[in-house]
Amino acid sequence: MYLNCKTYFSLRYGTFSTQELVDLAEKNGIESLALTNINNVSDAWDFYSLCLKKNIKPILGVEIRNKERFCYVLLALNTNGFEQINQFLSFHLQEERAFPEQPGVETFFSKPENVAIIYSIAFFFPEKLANNEWIGIRMDQITKIFSFPIDRYRHKLIVLQPVSFLNKRFFNAHRLLRAIDNNVLLSRLTHEQQAGEIEIFQSPEKILKAFAQYPFIITNTYRLMEACSIEMELHTDKNKKTFSSTPEDDRMLLEKLAMDGCVLRYGRRNKTAIDRVKKELAIINQLGFNSYFLITWDIIRYAQNRGYFYVGRGSGANSIVAFCLQITDVNPIELDLYFERFLNPHRTSPPDFDIDFSWLDRDDVIDYVFKRYGKKQVALLGMVTTFQYNALIRELGKVFGLPKGEIDQLATKGYYSRSSDFDPTKAEDKIQQLILQYGQLLKNFPNHLSIHPGGMLISEASIYQYTGVFMPPKGFPTAQIDMFVAENIGLYKLDILSQRGLGHIKEAIRIVRENKNISINIHEIEKFKKDPGVRNQIRSVQTIGCFYIESPAMRQLLKKLECDDYLTLVAASSIIRPGVASSGMMKAYIERYHKPDSFEYIHPIMKELLEETYGVMVYQEDVIKVAHHFAGIDMGEADILRRAMSGKYRGNDEMIRIKENFFSNCKERGYDPAVVAEVWRQIESFGGYSFSKAHSASFAVESYQSLYLKTYYPQEFMVAVINNFGGFYSRELYFYELSKTGATIHAPCINNSDWYTCIKGQDVYTGFVHIKSLEQKAAEYLIEERKRGGSYKSLADLVERSGIGKESLNCLIRLNAFRFTGKSKKELLWEANLWQEPGKSKEKQLHPALFEEAPLSFQLPELPAYPLEDLYDEMELLDFPLSNPFPLADTDLDQYIPAALLEQYKGEKITMLGYLITYKPVRTIKGDLMCFGTFIDAALNWLDTIHFPDCLQRYPLQGNGFYALTGTVVEDFGVLNLEVSYLKKIGLKPRNSRQAAYPHLLPPTG
Repeated sequence: MYLNCKTYFSLRYGTFSTQELVDLAEKNGIESLALTNINNVSDAWDFYSLCLKKNIKPILGVEIRNKERFCYVLLALNTNGFEQINQFLSFHLQEERAFPEQPGVETFFSKPENVAIIYSIAFFFPEKLANNEWIGIRMDQITKIFSFPIDRYRHKLIVLQPVSFLNKRFFNAHRLLRAIDNNVLLSRLTHEQQAGEIEIFQSPEKILKAFAQYPFIITNTYRLMEACSIEMELHTDKNKKTFSSTPEDDRMLLEKLAMDGCVLRYGRRNKTAIDRVKKELAIINQLGFNSYFLITWDIIRYAQNRGYFYVGRGSGANSIVAFCLQITDVNPIELDLYFERFLNPHRTSPPDFDIDFSWLDRDDVIDYVFKRYGKKQVALLGMVTTFQYNALIRELGKVFGLPKGEIDQLATKGYYSRSSDFDPTKAEDKIQQLILQYGQLLKNFPNHLSIHPGGMLISEASIYQYTGVFMPPKGFPTAQIDMFVAENIGLYKLDILSQRGLGHIKEAIRIVRENKNISINIHEIEKFKKDPGVRNQIRSVQTIGCFYIESPAMRQLLKKLECDDYLTLVAASSIIRPGVASSGMMKAYIERYHKPDSFEYIHPIMKELLEETYGVMVYQEDVIKVAHHFAGIDMGEADILRRAMSGKYRGNDEMIRIKENFFSNCKERGYDPAVVAEVWRQIESFGGYSFSKAHSASFAVESYQSLYLKTYYPQEFMVAVINNFGGFYSRELYFYELSKTGATIHAPCINNSDWYTCIKGQDVYTGFVHIKSLEQKAAEYLIEERKRGGSYKSLADLVERSGIGKESLNCLIRLNAFRFTGKSKKELLWEANLWQEPGKSKEKQLHPALFEEAPLSFQLPELPAYPLEDLYDEMELLDFPLSNPFPLADTDLDQYIPAALLEQYKGEKITMLGYLITYKPVRTIKGDLMCFGTFIDAALNWLDTIHFPDCLQRYPLQGNGFYALTGTVVEDFGVLNLEVSYLKKIGLKPRNSRQAAYPHLLPPTG
């Protein structure tokens, strides 16, 4: 009788979790249950699996709606029917077409034996019903039968009692979700926009009693339920089985490619490499992963042919076969990478291959995969975004009609409290209490479907056998299932990722070639590792703009380690992860790194396993080794532990089970309980954060490529970073870094600038892309006309030739883009108003003049000029000044200690002036909020600050700008920080200030 049940995957509608719905069915003795979420099948296979565990017959389907309007329920009568439903659903979601009133006319349901279609007696249903079409009746619709031609449809009437919420409280939550979805006040929510209370769960006894006068309806319902039968073997490999024609052909092809690559990478006589290749090939073949490697190799081959930059990482980088196929550039023999982290005979899932491409190239690679392997077999992996504290406070605040200021205040209370929970003591009135109460209830509810950052599914059968597919703005078909559901089915993702670091490298190489006529082979990694200039660059922590090693925390770590070599950088790439840092082991590693004889290993076995990392578990491989060799957990279980730590299982059931095994095994081995507890604490702290060593090594390779470019071509490299719209920091900071290289940075210029920032010799011309009010189309036309007709001779010449609009023209003038004319900005603004007729469109049809006219000449009174005008105009039109911003600070710079002199003030309290670049809020062990700040001083030198909870609450950072910072200079392994005890935000000098203090900090004129 329960043929229309919804979970909270009926997004912003249902309120049951999948587990709660199935548990409720078991509690009420329900033997057959249908899941029919609204236009969504995200949790269908979770539901299927849970039902089987409870001995409940699962029925899969979907409720079809056009916006708020109910259309019909579709139920899969068999496995083929579920595929047809998914295909039908996907077609309309991807094409953004309304669903038809009668789906039977669609070719998707040409076989009535596969899908049941259930209309509502209250809405449309066809006059003549096909064999697979039914009419559903809710308990509150029974009275409609009195005026219904019952004899005609007697065999077609069934119970369609919707189940969407457990009780009145969850019905209220449903109403809040509907108000959020419709972006209306709760009081304005219409009857059509919400469900009725009838969708609260009704017991089987109540339903049978309601339909007691019509037993044939109950009989029809049971008959339909019996006709439904779904069978799917979960946890079996459903990925594309072969790359070539047969598995044997795949085996031979992979062997040939790997052995050829081995010769290329190691030469013909490296027995160690050859033996390892053969060993890996045997296990790859044994586990059936030949096609997985070949598909990845095929994608890499396509990228290489297109000249795309890429980095292969993930656990697959532990593989020498991957190295020989050029999937990765990480040499597993050089790094002694742990083979069992990559593959072992107990592993059932393929290794991860995370392939990073430039953000400019990634979409084309994805498009290739779709075209190469077929749209019916390929989909991007979906992801479920859930409601969390901040979003719920803001959404519920709007629904209840709170003013924005009050919503911000309530959200901020959660931000600064010990945890972002829905503590009722934070409420100031009844409305806030309701927001917190229902916020707690709705926390972790699915909000909307999104796209996994890089996962792609390539299945052997049609993807519609498993899921529906929707079309997000990204423009590629995306599965409605997430990573966890996909793995339960037996579909494993291939990660095609993007990152801007590769864009920096590709763009820098192009700019160097154009600006200096030098071609760079960026794959000479061994050369870069030994280069003294690169080593010095790391040692001095000049890493801004370089992939993964430019953040404040990473720069401090590199300095503490005095890092100047590849292996230390590999370790640093993993040590910086929160798991190692938060456990206290990062500090232990630094201490032991500098004094390797100053500590004792916690156990002799730990010395054997972790001598390379001074007894600290740094990599995922370390956890596997410790679990296996120290605690006696077999390799299969150790790999499950690794996956559980990486968040590849929902919940923590696996971790709990393995923890019990871990302690039990250690007890049998007679270990000291305190030692066992400490080892497990270190393992547990890794949860969700640790890297494999190969992953860290892959990052380090890319870091070296960036470092080499920054060392020898710093100006071109920073321009490339700017043109890829930064990395860890904002564009503003990268312009300041560029100025420190000796480059002359010019504001946008109509005769020299392009859409992106360009460099000519040592002159850098800011790109038009950075001007907020300048449309790309107008700028591109300006550039094209300049190429066609030569440089612009005057403002009038540009207006006549480009037809640029008044607003865009004024922006260019205010940014001094016409400085070649020798006229002031104010003179040019007067002139522009004469050339621009009111209301004249920049889209006007341009006609070249027959005769060149002399530009207008007129006499203007002397117009005042102020020293800070250029900086203000740049801030307003670019969002930041192009040069040193400190002339704007309304204070005397000489009263502050510069960052360059911090060494002289260790342990002393001083006051400094900083311009905020970024800050990182973190929670202490007690849950209090503190933060680490990053500033620059007037000489553009870095200043790192620490703001402990008491100070942060009294003196919070208030956005970008200048701050007077008072605190104590503290040192940690050679790194100096200011431990702030007081701060005050410093205002800006007025635009018309004639006080041009510190002229050496002002931008060059002209």
